[in-house]
Amino acid sequence: MFADMAGVETDATHPESMATEEEPLISNLDLFLFTLIAGIVIYWFMSRKKPEPIPEFKKLDTLTATSTRETSFVEKMKKTGKNIIVFYGSQTGTAEEFANRLSKDAQRYGMKGMAADPEEYDMAELSRLSEIENSLAIFCMATYGEGDPTDNAQDFYDWLQENGEEDLSGVNFTVFGLGNKTYEHYNAMGAYVDKRLEELGAKRIFDLGMGDDDANLEDDFVSWREQFWPAVCEHFGVEALGDDSSIRQYELKEHTDLNMNKVYSGEIGRIKSFENQKPPFDAKNPFLATVTVNRKLNKAGGRHLMHLELDITGSKIRYESGDHVAVFPTNDTALVIKLGQILGVDLDSVISLNNLDEESNKKHPFPCPTSYRTALTHYLDITHPPRTNVLYELAQYASDPKDQENMRKMASSSPEGKALYQSWVLDACRNILAILEDLPSLRPPIDHLCELLPRLQARYYSIASSSKIHPNSIHICAVVVEYETKTGRVHNGVATTWLKNKTVVDNGHKSTVPMFIRKSQFRLPFKATNPVIMVGPGTGIAPFVGFIQERGWLKEQGKEVGETVMFFGCRHENEDFIYQEELEEAKKKEALTGLHVAFSRDQEEKVYVQHLLRNHKEDIWRLVHSQNAHIYICGDAKNMAKDVQTAFYEIAEELGGLTRTQATDYIKKLMTKGRYSQDVWS
Repeated sequence: MFADMAGVETDATHPESMATEEEPLISNLDLFLFTLIAGIVIYWFMSRKKPEPIPEFKKLDTLTATSTRETSFVEKMKKTGKNIIVFYGSQTGTAEEFANRLSKDAQRYGMKGMAADPEEYDMAELSRLSEIENSLAIFCMATYGEGDPTDNAQDFYDWLQENGEEDLSGVNFTVFGLGNKTYEHYNAMGAYVDKRLEELGAKRIFDLGMGDDDANLEDDFVSWREQFWPAVCEHFGVEALGDDSSIRQYELKEHTDLNMNKVYSGEIGRIKSFENQKPPFDAKNPFLATVTVNRKLNKAGGRHLMHLELDITGSKIRYESGDHVAVFPTNDTALVIKLGQILGVDLDSVISLNNLDEESNKKHPFPCPTSYRTALTHYLDITHPPRTNVLYELAQYASDPKDQENMRKMASSSPEGKALYQSWVLDACRNILAILEDLPSLRPPIDHLCELLPRLQARYYSIASSSKIHPNSIHICAVVVEYETKTGRVHNGVATTWLKNKTVVDNGHKSTVPMFIRKSQFRLPFKATNPVIMVGPGTGIAPFVGFIQERGWLKEQGKEVGETVMFFGCRHENEDFIYQEELEEAKKKEALTGLHVAFSRDQEEKVYVQHLLRNHKEDIWRLVHSQNAHIYICGDAKNMAKDVQTAFYEIAEELGGLTRTQATDYIKKLMTKGRYSQDVWS
């Protein structure tokens, strides 16, 4: 356009050249008029197209302004008259659940609370919290893995570390941590947030709470909460209102003529995302991976150990050995149908549960609108024993006064109530269906039950393959959870039972699994020449299958690879020596330089991996102390990981001439340097 307009301008500025001869005058005039008309047409056409991006730009501008406004939790609290904010760092949903309970509690003390995901807000605003009278920040912080923050609290953790000059004086706070004592870094995140906030000048108004998921997390939380609220009342000079009635957070809306294209059918985030898949894929937008292999690994025995392969072709998903694959399971159809029958509801009714607090970022407890069937199948956890707050709120619907009393007692912090909850709910593994079956007088409205039940969470598995060899395939190794409870019912693990039934082709259709990748710090050494010692009994072998594949691939590329030693354990050689062929083949090709297997029940005296470590102590000490070997432990945190760590202490004592304290410090230094890594669960 600019070239054409320049031509017009040049011709128009030299009229004297056109007056000298007649022929050129006509010719030049024709040319001039043609150029002028062409220029005007092009200019008109281009100017028509021009305005189109303008509204787009304005729209983007507006969106940016809106999202900026929404990151201010202080402004939101002022706007809605809230004075208590409960931040949660949650990986499995429990910390979020506790945060919601605490924010609802506030109402009983004449205050107004809101639960908040730190990932959604600008945490630098904490210093402004003192602008709100009688304000309080509560932090429910779970610790993930080896003392790490949860994914949604990572930015907040980084902010706390990096902002040493922040002044939080005038900010009132308290912290409840969620952890597990079987892990090395018990409640590290809760303890760090508690300590760091005080260092930055904030005022702690109640002691740090420490919940232990290895014992009874619910019990720890209830006991802490019972003491916490009286301390809040004393600090702010307020009194409990004595209103113990149930406080609904959501209201039911039934849909009768809704277009089914607008109804969620199991998607996690965007509606119809399973039909129209778009990368990038993550926790809110999982990829539907096709199951290409599902085989039983063990040759005999009562358990079912399985190997699945998921096809990720075309997904642009990348993974590394040691990463985790997360899958979104669905509940057993039979349980869902029984729940519908016992509550006398049409499971296919389409509903929305809408937050009564219109300003809340969380509009619904799960994707809405949807049907009760979809909610109970895809979105709600119906198999875990319900927490005490669920029993407390459902108690009002029990027509038998004795049932009501017992349910409320189980939700209290009295020793008798705690013991009853432990024995009748936890020890007996009673899920919500079992409770409804065993308390015939309890028939709550299904919408209130759906509001109270926690979300069904993704399940994480260590990836049992290397992307160097399987770039378009992710392998899972798992054992199906199945046992009989004290009530005589059979409890089936949600995810493992669902995965077991994922046949490669189901009724002519390919089976799919909604999944995404979670990056891990469980990594092979940067230098392939570093030796590797792997300890993984049972399904703890999973990441090591990938490690061995990768070390073998490096050797095939002509790279120099250090010693690769595997310590594996199972019950019986002829029953559950899983991946035996693969391991022996790797040994033959020298991808594995050492394979030591403990068959715990093939002889009178049980033999475990820690015994084999002691048997090979000289080799282990040589690799660790002289050759910079990296040690990897995967499997059960409660017993195996501790026993293995003790074996390493003993080897360091005996062959390094160290005291127990020195040996402990030696192993701790290996951990700090990233040379002793654990991928464990309890």
